[in-house]
Amino acid sequence: MAEDNPKHGMGEADYEKDDPERETLTTNSGEPVPDNQNSRSAGPEGPLLMEDYHYFEKMAQFNREEIPERIVHAKGGGAFGTFTVTNDVLSDYTMADMFSEEGKETDMAARFSTVAGSRGAPDTVRDPRGFALKFYTEEGNWDMVGNNTPVFFIRDASKFSDFIHTQKEVPKNGLNDPTPQWDFWSLSPESLHQITTLEGSPQKRAERSDPAVGLLVALTRVAPPDHDAIQRARHPRLVAHDERLQ
Repeated sequence: MAEDNPKHGMGEADYEKDDPERETLTTNSGEPVPDNQNSRSAGPEGPLLMEDYHYFEKMAQFNREEIPERIVHAKGGGAFGTFTVTNDVLSDYTMADMFSEEGKETDMAARFSTVAGSRGAPDTVRDPRGFALKFYTEEGNWDMVGNNTPVFFIRDASKFSDFIHTQKEVPKNGLNDPTPQWDFWSLSPESLHQITTLEGSPQKRAERSDPAVGLLVALTRVAPPDHDAIQRARHPRLVAHDERLQ
């Protein structure tokens, strides 16, 4: 009960007097909060007042503190590590410091994910796999994203949102429906190449490629072009072969 709590009704300033080492609670703008336990109202039984800026700021943060899952690539796992240049093949073509010399190490993070499934979706479904890298270079962060397929379902980006909607769970029941998926694919002939890649099985799960999607390598040095080196930079592969079961 209130009578049994000696600190009941105390403001933040009172707490600070009671505990001098207590950190000061502030608003988003840095203003100290005088009372974090009681709202301002028009009298003991009246409505809350709009002048109680701390209350409304507190409730606004509460309403928005749950971050919704991302639309695609919601389920994934990652790890932090180090990128090491083992063979200097790019320093003649780019000014990027992380490729400047053999043995150069750069902190990085990698994330592997599914695409269409939600955070609770199984890992066993037929779905492309995402592959993202973030390099924490001395010149700033560099992000590289990709899928484990060299092609994609659509040619025109304006179809992307429509395509994703057909691959997600039906909002009405939370289940996957193959009908809208195949309707979209059958009406988009450019998706055929990706479908055959998606529905085919590699002979070994370890034998998969992860080409970067939409990656642009800027050539900032004048030198004879080494197209093989540039191609390796644009399309990194985990292994040399990606054979499929017949």
